[in-house]
Amino acid sequence: MRIDEVKRRCEEVLKRVPDHVTVLAATKGRTPEEIRAAIQAGIEHIGENYVQDAMAKRPRVPEPATWHMIGHLQRNKAKKALEVFDWIQTLDSVRLAERLERLLSQSNRKLPVLVEVNIGREPQKAGVLPEDSGDFLREISRFPRLAVRGLMAIPPEPKEPEDSRPYFREMRRLFEELSREGIPGVRMEVLSMGMSADWEVAVEEGATMIRLGTLLFGPRP
Repeated sequence: MRIDEVKRRCEEVLKRVPDHVTVLAATKGRTPEEIRAAIQAGIEHIGENYVQDAMAKRPRVPEPATWHMIGHLQRNKAKKALEVFDWIQTLDSVRLAERLERLLSQSNRKLPVLVEVNIGREPQKAGVLPEDSGDFLREISRFPRLAVRGLMAIPPEPKEPEDSRPYFREMRRLFEELSREGIPGVRMEVLSMGMSADWEVAVEEGATMIRLGTLLFGPRP
């Protein structure tokens, strides 16, 4: 897509999204030039699915932005992930948490993370089951360098935006329930849910961050 068109689309979306909701540009398959255009239009958060893609793109994007890992992170990629990402949105196992904690302790760094919840209970998807999320949060709260900031979810792909509402509503309920628990070291601030097809429903149901790709950049080539 032409760079001026990316800027126009980003600016229009930012006008439509409420001020309390953060727009993250999901940039899988997008070029560094498109990412730069999005940042220049006012996008401050970039999300990549793969470590190797972020490593290839970020050095070519000098504009300041916060980079998020939004794809499944394998433990053997954790070290490289920490070199290129500012946030990890897909923490879903204690073994990954242990690996990140060890690596972070070597650099005296704290890492903001979100716990991925498999809200649709889909066997092919990563994420902690909703009923296990409290125990999981309590377990990873013992890692001082992992700054848990909230939850992330990818519901089943909707045919219509309203199809996602029950999942978003359950995520909001879970988010509030876990907030009330007051788990030490856990600050429930970010509820990352909603994509181009259903972001408006997600915002209605309490999302504080939405992850948009095609809405900002058009269909992937």
